[in-house]
Amino acid sequence: MAVLYRSDPTRGEVYARVFAQSLPAMPFHIGSAPDPAAVEYMITWTPPADLSAYPNLRLIFSVGAGVDQFDMSALPPQVGVVRMMEPGIAQQMAQMAAMAVLSLHRDMPAYLSQARQGRWQALTTRDAGRTRVGVMGLGQLGRAVLAGLAPFGFDLAGYNRSPRDIAGVDCTTDLAAFLAGSDIVVCLLPLTDETRGILNDAFFAALPDGAHLVHLGRGAQLDVAALGRALEGRLASAWLDVTDPEPLPQDHWLWSHPRVIVTPHVASQTDAAQGAAHVVAGIRADRAGQDAPGLVDRDRGY
Repeated sequence: MAVLYRSDPTRGEVYARVFAQSLPAMPFHIGSAPDPAAVEYMITWTPPADLSAYPNLRLIFSVGAGVDQFDMSALPPQVGVVRMMEPGIAQQMAQMAAMAVLSLHRDMPAYLSQARQGRWQALTTRDAGRTRVGVMGLGQLGRAVLAGLAPFGFDLAGYNRSPRDIAGVDCTTDLAAFLAGSDIVVCLLPLTDETRGILNDAFFAALPDGAHLVHLGRGAQLDVAALGRALEGRLASAWLDVTDPEPLPQDHWLWSHPRVIVTPHVASQTDAAQGAAHVVAGIRADRAGQDAPGLVDRDRGY
């Protein structure tokens, strides 16, 4: 048995050191393996187009939190896919979401626009307790974001396809009711066939007048033309950390819109050492006959 790492080689050296300490008997290869048939575990962003050279492959570990880059239908049925779940990802996502929510809540896009014009003008503030922040997607990241927002006193809500029970959060599976009551929406949904393009005209029309969007999910979930129309109407502002395409073209209108803040997909970045520890834990679980933490349900896509 062996492990093959197929991603940034500098980070791969960190993985190699962790594996040497934690699983010293397991051969660890970066880039390629001398005997592909010995590879049971692969660490990568996307797998090779042809996996037939790896007949004994058991698990593919994504180096990132998302797995929408994988074509699940093209993978052999016996090969599992594991999401990256190192704890730093959730912590960073919670920090980014808090920064974005507070910025939109306190009208930062408007103040930045005024600053560029040399205008000194105070806007009316709104109490956090009278502002409902709704988080879409209540997995590991969504729960971390809600926990990070709780100390600020916001009224918190959560939407998930399957029922969830989180203390202090009004959780629902009713998307229409969730949107109608949310003043600031944070999208953390995984990208699936059901969520592709979900931030569309109907989505924005369901929000209250003056609502805000924080998009930290995946770029392909946002209908950019619909966002533009919403910004001309009921949507007050938007913070986008993900776009489609990425990188966003330099001349795209989103960069210069006075009520939009764009960041270059930086909400969370995997720490190599913690990422390696997550993979080690997954391999140990698999060797013990258990599901690796973060094992993806291939039918659902997450």
